[in-house]
Amino acid sequence: MLIKDVMHSPVLTLDVGVTLEAAYHIMLQRNIRHIPVTQEGRLAGMITDRDIRLATSPFATGGAQPIDTPVGQVMARPVVTGDPFDPVEEAARVMRQRKIGALPILDGDMLVGIVTGIDLLDALLRLTGVQKPSGRLEVCLDDRPGELARLSGELAKHNINIHSMLTYPCGEAAVTTVVRIGTLDVRKLAHDLRQQGYDVRWPPQIPGKSL
Repeated sequence: MLIKDVMHSPVLTLDVGVTLEAAYHIMLQRNIRHIPVTQEGRLAGMITDRDIRLATSPFATGGAQPIDTPVGQVMARPVVTGDPFDPVEEAARVMRQRKIGALPILDGDMLVGIVTGIDLLDALLRLTGVQKPSGRLEVCLDDRPGELARLSGELAKHNINIHSMLTYPCGEAAVTTVVRIGTLDVRKLAHDLRQQGYDVRWPPQIPGKSL
């Protein structure tokens, strides 16, 4: 999944001369927290509701800014941006690393979209397939070639379709594989996989029950 698949477009922007008061009212009306700021049609900065509250607070360094202060004097710059053809996980990595809540998306010098943390959560839901009826299976596999294929083959023997598959480390030489599958009868499948020697972490085995 690419950024272009989840970004908001067209993008609401503010000119550098718009006042903090006007910008804040726009955020309230649109129920948004981040707005790119432009100057002569080009991206110049980012302004957030937090920026405005901090700037107008009596505790601000140097005292509170008047509410008619232009956003250009308060906005964050330079702006961290993304490309529409970047993977969504790259956007997530950048936003987490920089501790920012939104990422303007540029195609060359043109602002074509914006991605927020909520958009990335929506992307995660789509990637995992959790929004459609499915079961969840979690299996710890050896981190070596062929293990994912072996698990996939076992599911195919049960005539079970895989909706999505994600992995993360569960030790120095193992990975936990989280699989969304096209069945709700996951406990019976988990029992069968355990009988085949698989280390099934979810669904958990209930003490005293075989399924």
